[in-house]
Amino acid sequence: MAESTWKEYRKNKKSKPAPLEGIRVLEVCTMLLGPIGPALLAQLGAEVIRCEFPPMGDVTRSLNPFGWFYRDQSPLLLHINQNKYWVGLDLHTPGGQKTFCELAAQCDIVENNFRPGVLEHWNIGYLKIREINPGVIFLSKNGYGQWGQYARENRPSNDGASQALSGYSYMSRFPGQTPLKMRAYIGDNYGGMCAEVAVLAALHYRDRTGKGQFIEFSQTENIMRPMSWIWPYQQITGETPEPSGNRDVSICPADTFRSRDGVFVALAASTPEEFLGLCTAMGQPELAEDPRFRDHLARLKEENAVEILRVISEWIRTRSADEIEALAERHGFCATHLYTAKDLVEDAHLEARDFRTEIDDPMYGRYRNYEFPVKMSETPPKTEWSVRPVGFDNEYVMKRFLGKSDVQIRELYDAGALGKWKDAQGRRPPPGWDGKAGLRQA
Repeated sequence: MAESTWKEYRKNKKSKPAPLEGIRVLEVCTMLLGPIGPALLAQLGAEVIRCEFPPMGDVTRSLNPFGWFYRDQSPLLLHINQNKYWVGLDLHTPGGQKTFCELAAQCDIVENNFRPGVLEHWNIGYLKIREINPGVIFLSKNGYGQWGQYARENRPSNDGASQALSGYSYMSRFPGQTPLKMRAYIGDNYGGMCAEVAVLAALHYRDRTGKGQFIEFSQTENIMRPMSWIWPYQQITGETPEPSGNRDVSICPADTFRSRDGVFVALAASTPEEFLGLCTAMGQPELAEDPRFRDHLARLKEENAVEILRVISEWIRTRSADEIEALAERHGFCATHLYTAKDLVEDAHLEARDFRTEIDDPMYGRYRNYEFPVKMSETPPKTEWSVRPVGFDNEYVMKRFLGKSDVQIRELYDAGALGKWKDAQGRRPPPGWDGKAGLRQA
């Protein structure tokens, strides 16, 4: 069944519409938390219009690992902005504000991630947009929400600040060592996905009632949500949970160990069958009947946990990572070596599943990126194009969505409401990049 479904999925990915076709999104978002969600909707088939301030655009365009650009674009920007239409719109101007409202009247969803009060200052806040589009779903997301002490203080935020304020960084370390900020931007990426769950729920509610609504999202509160047992434990016992490194204090054994060949291996064996399999693999099946270890609650006692983890650590130091993985597969417990980025790029499993898909972008050529992480047999998500310079789709969007003439578009340019890309040296994009002569015709 699985193999036949997979073949059908690969065929449908090329021929069938994505699930959100017909839904239109207007975003005025910056950095990572803001643009990630609309990109997911775009991969699911929604038409997403992304507004940036011309001429420099989103600051993310200059945030690059080690200063590295891919064909003059930031890898961060490439990774979180698939399938969007790019408009250079200056919301400081009356013409830019009016145009934004005209676009919002044509959209199902409006998203932003500015601090509280910013959109109201530009005359494009929720109450204004609701007047012209009562069915709109309006998402405001930022570090601390739209009300409360931190919102009143107008405190700036980013992924690292939210990791710190949520308690996530405090717990992400070994006891007594420096707290760690997760490099993967969990607050931005996980936050962007969770906010869109609310958007999809609001779409469903609108389908039933015809009513739109306002959605308020706090990045910091969102990171607190997956920290699982920590909050009831603190509130009920009054004891503050402390960091435990890679050791899982709810599952035993579950930790990361160094193998004979210096490779780290993550191992877990929580059920009776898994623990017996591990003990058998270690050549010590009698440990499964030892009163200190024979059930999970016994193993979770601190002194017993320390002891069984010591036994496992000494055993793993006598084996290679490949041997540990082979024994885990044979005896039914969990073990895998820690993959590097290079390992994943070369991983045959991900290649076979079309997760490391090749994007044939008409502007940037062929390159690999990671695909939407969910596969749907009848309405498969897909990536069709990548990022564009600021204002790339100005003419296309103005004509297609708002029905404006060339004269009206020129008036918006002359008033400073519309703009296009220009870097600090005053350079413009190469010939053939703009919306009229470019890749999508109005």
